Amino acid sequence: PHPIKGEGIFAYVVLKGEDTIGEEIEMVQEINAIIKKEIGAIALCDSMIFVPDLPKTRSGKIMRRILRALAKGEEITQDTSTLEDPSIVDTIKNCCKQAEL
Repeated sequence: PHPIKGEGIFAYVVLKGEDTIGEEIEMVQEINAIIKKEIGAIALCDSMIFVPDLPKTRSGKIMRRILRALAKGEEITQDTSTLEDPSIVDTIKNCCKQAEL
């Protein structure tokens, strides 16, 4: 929840290749600069968290409901048995706690 907008933009970032999570601050600034240039300042991310992967079904679809619930700090009530890797939900939860979201 955002105090002015109602809902803010929350981004889950999955790094590819050799990128490391240690350079998060620089990456957040770089990502926001690209968003501002390509889309505009209205679309800047209010929160951004780096995660190892996203919760996906076995067919490869991203489970946005789970990501939305995690961003709001809600308990996961959806069925996670259809996920390719159900443990990723707990991993993302821990990443959110470490980022103090």
